[in-house]
Amino acid sequence: MKDIVFTGLQKLTLLDFPGKVACTLFTKGCNMRCPFCHNASLVVRANEQQPYDNGELLEFLKKRFGLLDGVAITGGEPTLWPGLYDFIAELKKIGYEVKLDTNGTRPEVIKSLVTDNLVDYIAMDIKNCRGKYGKTIGFDEKYDLSPIDESISFLMEGNVDFEFRTTVTREYHTAEDIVKIGEWIRGNEKYFLQQFKDSGDLIGEGLSEYNKDEMTLLLDSIRQFVPNAQLRGL
Repeated sequence: MKDIVFTGLQKLTLLDFPGKVACTLFTKGCNMRCPFCHNASLVVRANEQQPYDNGELLEFLKKRFGLLDGVAITGGEPTLWPGLYDFIAELKKIGYEVKLDTNGTRPEVIKSLVTDNLVDYIAMDIKNCRGKYGKTIGFDEKYDLSPIDESISFLMEGNVDFEFRTTVTREYHTAEDIVKIGEWIRGNEKYFLQQFKDSGDLIGEGLSEYNKDEMTLLLDSIRQFVPNAQLRGL
């Protein structure tokens, strides 16, 4: 099996994989530096984390099959790891349904997994509107969005069950930004505006959340473009 490093395991979740009793595996490392990332230890302190033995993880999951029916793989950014395909293939042999969380920067990986029927659900983050994407993920404002566009277009073709989602902070997301996101991804797909929560393990500092009423107004503004949009985290 090619290399993939997991540094986190949540043995049971009813939230991470819609409609499934699942566990969540966390890969280390990411190619973004979003200030509001709630898993900073997996990104900026990844080498300090003790990795799991992949063989032991698979044995654990074999024993839990039947009690669990899904595995959610998140990070960090899982698609950076060359061993992701082979590891998910092993999960499918056991019989699990698989959800993948991704930032959409590796569309070729997403396409490969979907084409070979290795993932059942994909959750892709839309970090911000196009004009503020680079700043929002911790890089230059001229960030190349072509891989993000490719991933969005592929998912919207309906090849796999999926959702888009945006974590909203006062400091990085205005009402105008949310409208622009809606114009960008307009359609009938599942889309979630997620209220920012300070996990205590953030990359950035000084971030704050919109309250419930404000989140509801943001939701109303985007539903003209994405009618199935919903709130999450309230």
